[in-house]
Amino acid sequence: MDHPEQRPTVEAIAVPMLPDYLVDTYSWAYLRPKSLRLLDRHAVVNGILWGNYRRLVAWACEEFSEGDRLLQAASVYGNLSVRLAKQVGARGSLDVIDIAPVQVEHCRMKLLGHSNATVQLADAATPPRSGYDGICCFFLLHEMPDRHKRLVVDGLLACVRPGGIVVFVDYHRPVRWHPCRPVMATVFRWLEPYAEGLLRTRIEDLATPTANVEWKFETRFGALYQKVVARRLR
Repeated sequence: MDHPEQRPTVEAIAVPMLPDYLVDTYSWAYLRPKSLRLLDRHAVVNGILWGNYRRLVAWACEEFSEGDRLLQAASVYGNLSVRLAKQVGARGSLDVIDIAPVQVEHCRMKLLGHSNATVQLADAATPPRSGYDGICCFFLLHEMPDRHKRLVVDGLLACVRPGGIVVFVDYHRPVRWHPCRPVMATVFRWLEPYAEGLLRTRIEDLATPTANVEWKFETRFGALYQKVVARRLR
């Protein structure tokens, strides 16, 4: 028998509506329980990322420290949430939000035993709390229409404390000679119709212009992946 006190807490201040683009484009991947059981396996996630999943998770996690108060901007397949909870330790905390109830429940189960983690139904464009030391946005922006990309970037920047960081890890346009470039072009065309908006635009340029954010940019694996760290100055 489950004991509620052993589970990460799930709260919902306001239940967000599932956006049309998510229902129309990604129901098969994120909104069906059978898909969760099929896709949330290391072999699947690692294969999709060309064997780079662990490296990409480590790349994101290295920006955060023990004791940090973190927000993860969406539930993702794989062990990112567990890694972040371990990264901040018992003195820190992790809040995970997602707009899909099925993803919230799925993430709750993955975080059983991590008393420093909570999972909540919320929209990444309007997180219900602020003042975070760090925020992790992992492979989320490429799945959103451009307008939503901008809303999420601005929403996350508004929720980090002065001196805190928002870390974006996502796709980037690979170099011309990249052997995976033709395959990824096909994947983006047929399965990720909103990715092109990210490939042609810097994440920095998605934010409302402000002098209060310092940006750091890196790429890896032939520039197929990018990490952008936005530090709020004040």
